[in-house]
Amino acid sequence: MRLEFMSKSQNEAFARVVVASFASQLDPTIEELADIKTAVSEAVTNAIIHGYEDQKGTVLIECSIKDNEIEIIVEDHGKGIEDIEQARLPLYTSKPELERSGMGFTVMETFMDTVEVTSEQGVGTRVRMVKKFESR
Repeated sequence: MRLEFMSKSQNEAFARVVVASFASQLDPTIEELADIKTAVSEAVTNAIIHGYEDQKGTVLIECSIKDNEIEIIVEDHGKGIEDIEQARLPLYTSKPELERSGMGFTVMETFMDTVEVTSEQGVGTRVRMVKKFESR
């Protein structure tokens, strides 16, 4: 599944519902769906707030299912992350003036089994997340 949308904060809710709908073919529990929606929300918000800042851009989400796991990739072509390790630290935010909690990557890592972040300044950021579902 591939989804592209404008980097408007209103589209974050749309993105998480679309990904949750796609994931529903794995017959997830309510808790597993909530985990996915929360992680997608954080990744999309990161792309909109930090990737594009006040600029317009496109956020891309790609999802695939293999066996009992879903892979979700959230990508932007915004400004990129200068220091990924620092950005992944709990409570770190590059936007303290917006009263951001700095817990985005921590939340993603809590709810997903795998989180990989690649970024290049001036090129953009790619967040790859994988969630394994219980076999039913």
